Amino acid sequence: MKVDFIHRIQHIGIPAHDLEVSIPFYERLGFENVMESPFEFDGGFGTCVMMKNHEVIVELYQMPEKQLAEIKKRTNGHVDHFAIDVTDVDHAYETLKKAGFEILEETPTFLQFWKNGTRFFNVKGPSGEIIEFNQIL
Repeated sequence: MKVDFIHRIQHIGIPAHDLEVSIPFYERLGFENVMESPFEFDGGFGTCVMMKNHEVIVELYQMPEKQLAEIKKRTNGHVDHFAIDVTDVDHAYETLKKAGFEILEETPTFLQFWKNGTRFFNVKGPSGEIIEFNQIL
């Protein structure tokens, strides 16, 4: 199988305990808040913030209160996923589905992030890591 749609890491996702603390921390490292958007998850609302420094993007997201309690209990490792930039999310999805990868969504998901939205899906790795394949529209 030839995989020709992987170009670069798009972002690294970190669940934040408190965005009011996390955003200034990353700003001190030279990152700039380039996108902020609310999202709905399991009946609650969270916030996603993309922090960028040159070509490095860190996605900070604060989950709704129900999920935030579990995240705060984690003691080892808070990097949740890394995202790979793709130009055609449908092609990537079909290719990996046919190859038998464990895909966590039934179809690529749309979120109203960035200017025109984004579509993505996630693959579960052998050690439980999550690899997101993401197309910014």
